[in-house]
Amino acid sequence: MNYNGTVFIVDACISLRPKAGVGLEGTDAKDVVWDAATIAAGVPTTEEIIAEQKRLQDIEDANTYQRKRATEYPEIAEQLDLLYHDMLAGKGDNNGSWFAAVKKVKDDNPK
Repeated sequence: MNYNGTVFIVDACISLRPKAGVGLEGTDAKDVVWDAATIAAGVPTTEEIIAEQKRLQDIEDANTYQRKRATEYPEIAEQLDLLYHDMLAGKGDNNGSWFAAVKKVKDDNPK
């Protein structure tokens, strides 16, 4: 899968036959080429490959919020500094700066 969560045909093939050698000589499931020496479990049908790609894409799409949140959270060092200052100020609850920063990311990127 690429960095933006797109599941490719080859991803589906690897998911279906993780130990098999696979390549793509085009752009869709009919263009998959399997290494005969490594495909002991049998070649999946085009329909199986397309169904697996959809299944994997559905999982990726359901978890989009996680990728967005991961890039928007403050760096760990910054979060620890926020926590330290919150603790010094007696704001170790949901009234501190750390909580507000994390809550904003979660609110902006709901599940």
